[in-house]
Formats: sequence, C-alpha cells, structure tokens
Amino acid sequence: MYSSSSRNAFEDGKYKTDLLTVDSSSHCFRTTPSSSSPAPPKGLLIATPVEEGEYPVVMLLHGYLLYNTFYSQLMLHVSSHGFILIAPQLYSIAGPDTMEEIKSTAETMDWLSVGLNHFLPPQVTPNLTKFALSGHSRGGKTAFAAALKKFGYSSDLKISTLIGIDPVDGMGKGKQTPPPVLTYEPNSFDLDKMPILVIGSGLGETARNPLFPPCAPPGVNHRDFFRECQGPAWHFVAQDYGHLDMLDDDTKGIRGKSSYCLCKNGEGRRPMRRFVGGIVVAFLMAYLEGDNSELVKIKDGSHDGVSIEIQEFEVKM
Repeated sequence: MYSSSSRNAFEDGKYKTDLLTVDSSSHCFRTTPSSSSPAPPKGLLIATPVEEGEYPVVMLLHGYLLYNTFYSQLMLHVSSHGFILIAPQLYSIAGPDTMEEIKSTAETMDWLSVGLNHFLPPQVTPNLTKFALSGHSRGGKTAFAAALKKFGYSSDLKISTLIGIDPVDGMGKGKQTPPPVLTYEPNSFDLDKMPILVIGSGLGETARNPLFPPCAPPGVNHRDFFRECQGPAWHFVAQDYGHLDMLDDDTKGIRGKSSYCLCKNGEGRRPMRRFVGGIVVAFLMAYLEGDNSELVKIKDGSHDGVSIEIQEFEVKM
C-alpha cells in the first residue's frame, strides 16, 4: 500500500463539488429523480464531486441534537478529494436511547444500493464496494454500534472502514447511554480487521463551565473507543481544540441555541475542520485507494500541512 501522491489532504482537493439536499419523501431540491426513485429513510445532505467518475462513499452520522447541515464545510472538504459524503438527519429530538439511530443507520445503508444513484448528478457513480461509515460524538457511538452488528439492526452493505470523530458513549463510565457500546475490555471490538480511525479533541474532557459536564467525558470518549479497537487502528488527538470545533462556523442547534455555548472551544473552527478533514482524507486514501503517502507523512511528523498540534498519536497494526 504505497503511492507517491501529490495531494495535500489538509487543503481542498482538485474536484469541484456540490451540496445536495434530499428529504425522506423522495423530493430532491437540486436534482430531478425519476418517479420510481425510492425515498431515503431519512432526509439527507449529500456532498459530491460534480465531475464524471466513480467515487467511494462515506456516511457521516451527526452528533447529539445537531443538524447534518452543521457539517457541510467538513463534508465539502473531504468530497473535494474524490469522495461522496452522505449525512442523514437521524432525528430532531431524541432521548438517551440510541436504538432508533442504529436502526435508521442500517436502513439508510441498505437504501444506498437502490436509491443513491437516482439523486446524484448523472455523470457521478457511487462505488459502494468502497464504503466508509463515520460518526461524530453520539453519531460516533452509533457508527461503532452499527458496525459491530450486535444490537438487533444491521445492513447487508459491507463497511470497508470505520471512523469515529470524538465518539462519546454517555455521560461517564457507568453512565453510558443505552445500548452501551464500550465493554472496557481492551481490543474487544471484533470487526474482522476493519481499518479504524479515531479522532479526539484535546479540550473535549474540559467542561465549558461548572453548570455543564464536559462534552466528551473521560471513561466514555475517544481514548476508550481506541483502547477497544483491534488493529489496524489509528488514533489522533487535536491539541487545544474542542468537541464541536469541526462544525461549520455558523451553527444554531435545537431551539436556536448556538453550538458555541455547549462545549469548551478552541480559537476558531477552521483549523480543527482542516485537521479532521485532512486526517479523514489521508485515512481514506490509504485504506480505500491504496495510497498511504499522506498518512505516513502525518505519522512521521513530516507533513507540513497539518493545521494544528497533534497532542497524542497511537497506531495498532
């Protein structure tokens, strides 16, 4: 697995992209599907290259009480490197139980093979033999749960790689949200050698103020997820940036509350978006395209495009 690619994963890629919106009643605001096009189980935000070609597919699951639109800038960054990004809106209001999200994720994955091509530009072809499942925060927990296939809902679509962006499994150890994903047994995630990427935020364990708990508490966060991964697995932690700093600059969540009010933040979001986007692109290049040049440079500390300080790095092979 080696190639001397000239791509810089932390900068925008060479592909022109577009952002499409599809709702679950089969109405698409940017394309005109045929009348027989099956509706997706959930509304979708799609970032896609517009140039003719066949592209791997990445599904991104949003965090707790967040909107898929909050990830549009991150999605467009990754898509510009030649990937189709699919972000379902899993819910608007939700309690602590994530079973419905696991179910909706599996249903949306099954829909991709029969419905996705109807909503893409006609010159764009999704390659579902190269499919990555990813999720942020509670969406990261949901992504791991869907990949593990032990919670009653699963998809026939094979997952090629799994990505957890600051995944969180509850309020703290012993306070996991149902169903609990973490087992607290090292290397316990049996995913048949599926390559896994876990990204963490250095400020995620720090509370914004005494009235609210930290957004990525110790005992249920990225470190615990990586500890239970088997190799090949990669773990990067961004120093001095917070749990929501990879979102768009302009975000208002449920009931109009700004996402800046919820978690300890770094000095602006663009550097963290570039960091997360670059690490994800480098990982996808390595494990979906067979080009590990960017990932090796990041690992060796020789990549001059890394936008922020890497606080911690671990790899299991």
